[in-house]
Amino acid sequence: MNLKIVSGTDRPNSYALKVSSYVQTLYEQEGVDAEVISLEDFPLEEVVGGRYGKKLPAIEQFREPIINADGLVFVIPEYNGSFPGILKIFIDYLPFPAAFEKMPMAFIGESSGAFGALRSVEQFQMIANYRNALQFPERVFIPRIKNEFDEDRGLTDPFKQKLLDSQVKNFIKFVKATMKKEMDQLV
Repeated sequence: MNLKIVSGTDRPNSYALKVSSYVQTLYEQEGVDAEVISLEDFPLEEVVGGRYGKKLPAIEQFREPIINADGLVFVIPEYNGSFPGILKIFIDYLPFPAAFEKMPMAFIGESSGAFGALRSVEQFQMIANYRNALQFPERVFIPRIKNEFDEDRGLTDPFKQKLLDSQVKNFIKFVKATMKKEMDQLV
């Protein structure tokens, strides 16, 4: 299984990246090699000025792992009541509509506020829906991230940690079922 975890911000030392790295360890514990893709590494200088439709080798190289993934987990922080602009730019430079067509996706929101990026995740899900992604229904929201998340131990609230563990285990099944269905249609 080729799983990618997208840290949805370019902010240095972000909680989204810390959560992404922690979630990667949970997938590894389940025997799934999941790679973290940080939008900190997105070659933004390549797209300044709106270079849509032009050959952009650095962008093509950055987006290749996403396009070729079997499933995507998005860790989305809340910035100003929405998701970060870099995440939208990243999506805008993916092939349309093919990049997300029938792509299994799971979502984790994190924020300093009380709702754990609920708005941000739901806004992003509208885009994923428009792009025909297969959205996994078990979402996880981490509010008050500074208090409720530890890089080594995970979520400090046992109930929320149980929700995250459930999402990981069940998303693996969801991706496998999707892969099997795709294979059956090819036969």
